[in-house]
Amino acid sequence: MKHDHSSFTAQTTAKRAYGTDATARIAQFMPMVRKLAWYYESSCGGSLDVDDLQQAGLIALTECAQRHDRPNDDGFAAYAKMRVRGAMIDLLRSQSNLARGAAALGRRIERMADELRSELKREPSPKELARALGLSLDELHEARLQLSTSTHSIDDMYSDSDAAFSSEEPDAEANLLQDEDREELIHAIAALPERLQLVIKLHFVEELNLTEIAAILDISVPRVHQLKSSALDKLRLKIAGEQTD
Repeated sequence: MKHDHSSFTAQTTAKRAYGTDATARIAQFMPMVRKLAWYYESSCGGSLDVDDLQQAGLIALTECAQRHDRPNDDGFAAYAKMRVRGAMIDLLRSQSNLARGAAALGRRIERMADELRSELKREPSPKELARALGLSLDELHEARLQLSTSTHSIDDMYSDSDAAFSSEEPDAEANLLQDEDREELIHAIAALPERLQLVIKLHFVEELNLTEIAAILDISVPRVHQLKSSALDKLRLKIAGEQTD
């Protein structure tokens, strides 16, 4: 679910208010914002879009840059990280409350649908289901829409709108990323274990290097390299198998 922050453009506000010092700080600490956003996005199981987390973090970082006007103060890094983490956690908490309510309504809808199927010996119409639930048709439609968009599938993460799988390296990685293989690639990624999916996403979508990924996952750089190699091997085998079927 996207949030509209059009009324507040953090980078523009910081630039106008504090000039070079603030914008330099924002640029310097944006990698930290991205790392935290990916960390919390993976921790919440994809129930919140990473862009929303990054936006919340960017707003918090900009406010820090505006208020903390001592350019040589070493305490800024810790202060900014605390504020950015707090903003993301607040957003996760608010979404968690909404998700619990949506999940409860979803269970109620399914239970009522099962009861009506048993009673009517057929699939209930939306009108019948809404009436049994005490909802209007619009309310039932909205509830189902919220449930269907509460999580993000792997297809959403790797859609054609993402400049995700681009590599200038003329090696096996580039061979995997040809446009004509996109559908096979999407299915192959979806079949990977969750941890390997995350490594692929961080490296190719977010364009983080192995050191940055290691920091996010709290593992060694060699281990990230192993995971990346394993993921690419599995993708090659999966795609090759589908092409020979």
